[in-house]
Amino acid sequence: MTAHATSPFERAQRELSALCAALDRVIVGQDATNRALVVALMAGGHVLLEGLPGLGKTHLARALAGLLGLQSARVQCTPDLMPNDLTGSEVLAAPGSAQPFVFRHGPVFAQVLLVDEINRATPRTQAALLEAMQEGQVTYAGSRYPLPRPFCVLATQNPIELEGTFPLPEAQLDRFLYKLKIQYPTPAALRALLDVSLDAEPATTVAALLDADRVLELMALCREVLLTEDCKRAAVALIAATQPTGPAASALATRHLRYGASPRALQGLVRAARVEAVIAGRSHIDYADLESVALPVLRHRVLLKLDAELEGVDVETLLQDLLRQWRAGL
Repeated sequence: MTAHATSPFERAQRELSALCAALDRVIVGQDATNRALVVALMAGGHVLLEGLPGLGKTHLARALAGLLGLQSARVQCTPDLMPNDLTGSEVLAAPGSAQPFVFRHGPVFAQVLLVDEINRATPRTQAALLEAMQEGQVTYAGSRYPLPRPFCVLATQNPIELEGTFPLPEAQLDRFLYKLKIQYPTPAALRALLDVSLDAEPATTVAALLDADRVLELMALCREVLLTEDCKRAAVALIAATQPTGPAASALATRHLRYGASPRALQGLVRAARVEAVIAGRSHIDYADLESVALPVLRHRVLLKLDAELEGVDVETLLQDLLRQWRAGL
């Protein structure tokens, strides 16, 4: 008898589970965030990381790129950062070249780009990043330069410092698949941190578990996950429930929200749920997959009314209540 052949989905589950486990060993106490980053990247999305300084956001991005075998780069945003500092610019060519100028690539041409404190960059620089995130290319002097694949932007922002910042507009926030809130580690995680990274930073020395070609294969496999009509209707119902007006609007949204989630949120919800299904060992999406990715997909895509904020209503609580109503109606 021949041994049972491993299916592509079984192999993908093992690889993605091993990737999450390796990330957990390097970035201690952030297991949920680590998994969410893997999901977002495999879904082809970008991530906005919000958290206080010193919680390991930079090391997290470096460790993720190292484990995936991808090229990484980091940009520290400041108000004087210009678009060309991010995308690149033309420089004088070497003597004897056919063209007088050549385009020198900026840090955006990395496969994993960490944009630190993105809200400290001016709107002009933020707009330059927007094209790269949405189109996967940079346009300079009328010429287009494609970015490497895969391409993922991990942007950070500090939630408490507002002086000297430029809040991201709604259109740019919508380009991020996930918004993740980095939580402060538990005492047990802090204790484990001393054993892992007191005298050395393991994120800089991790061994690659995958490479760029395999990452692209996994991303393609996730797009083959089956999406049934029932799950399509459930995903649509969840997004429609966030709209403050319309026949499918929920009472919570009508009372507290100014704007609901966009159609891009629906696409992101399903793409992320596909990856969750693969990690769970399934080749089809379940309601649980949609629920597990709903908060990071939606929390930056809905906008509260002013009176809701004055009443002390926050987005997290509102979305949790909305999800409970959605689950009850399935």
